[in-house]
Amino acid sequence: MFAKPLRERVRSGEITTSVRIWQRPHVKIGGRYPLLDGFIEVTRMQEVDLDDVTEAMALGGGFDSLDALMQTARHGRGERVFIVDFVFVGPG
Repeated sequence: MFAKPLRERVRSGEITTSVRIWQRPHVKIGGRYPLLDGFIEVTRMQEVDLDDVTEAMALGGGFDSLDALMQTARHGRGERVFIVDFVFVGPG
């Protein structure tokens, strides 16, 4: 799920990548996950080291800074870092 302020930007196609910190993958490539009036379809997922996450990734994911991304991404007990690429698929 995406933070409420990011959802419309995902829907418009402005945001197509997300950094997630999980204990294990929560999505799969080709999987479709509901969002607003459509779905997110995962096109690619890659596990990376935390040090690989950059300010540019944070900005591309809709955050104001790397710190803001990390505050959101570190909401659980996860330690594995995933870069998830996706497209928004509208209704129909």
